[in-house]
Amino acid sequence: MVKLSVNLNKIAILRNSRGSGIPNVVQVAIDAQKFGCHGITIHPRPDERHITYKDVYDISSVITTELNVEGNPTEKFMKLVLDVKPSQVTLVPDSENAITSSSGWNTFLYQDFLTDKIKKLKAHGIRTSIFLDPKPELVSHAAKTGTDRIELYTGPFSIGYNNKKMDCIDPYVDTAKLILNHHMSINAGHDLNLDNISFLIEKIPYILEVSVGHALIKESIYMGLENTIQSYLKRLLIKKK
Repeated sequence: MVKLSVNLNKIAILRNSRGSGIPNVVQVAIDAQKFGCHGITIHPRPDERHITYKDVYDISSVITTELNVEGNPTEKFMKLVLDVKPSQVTLVPDSENAITSSSGWNTFLYQDFLTDKIKKLKAHGIRTSIFLDPKPELVSHAAKTGTDRIELYTGPFSIGYNNKKMDCIDPYVDTAKLILNHHMSINAGHDLNLDNISFLIEKIPYILEVSVGHALIKESIYMGLENTIQSYLKRLLIKKK
């Protein structure tokens, strides 16, 4: 079964908007795991506008599944994750003022930089993943960094699927095949939702993990968090039979 990691950044934004500590992101992490998800994803940004660095410590203390911490490997970020030692760190090249992640790494230009960061993470027993656009030409350079996994940036896929351009999946399939050929595993994330996630898994059935946040929290407003997580799990399971 493809594993579901629930991204809590939008919960933190809601909490921060009132400054009251409600909703409690730690309690949501506990509940999401109780409701069946396989992991929790958090993405602390330098300005801490949603998940804070304190949140990372607090949430890590209640993880019974897996914790995936995403971010640009600045000195401050590296210090944080080497201290917390989550199950997985996903390296994302977002700028300090980015609203959300909008592209993957250019692994040709940043190969040495990523290699250095990944070496440090793996020395502490942390599984690593690189956020990557669906560009087959970048895969070989990613493999040279020593990363364990590639997280396919699925933003363009989501746009194409929404516009009924089903060939939007083609570069993802091509890139995924090369990732496997280079002995790396595959994650996927960004703008995945209940409408498009089954199609993605059907076309790339060897994805190990998907990270879903914005859509899952939006859908939870109507369906409830437990029902929404269960709906994702059903879609991820059916296509793997």
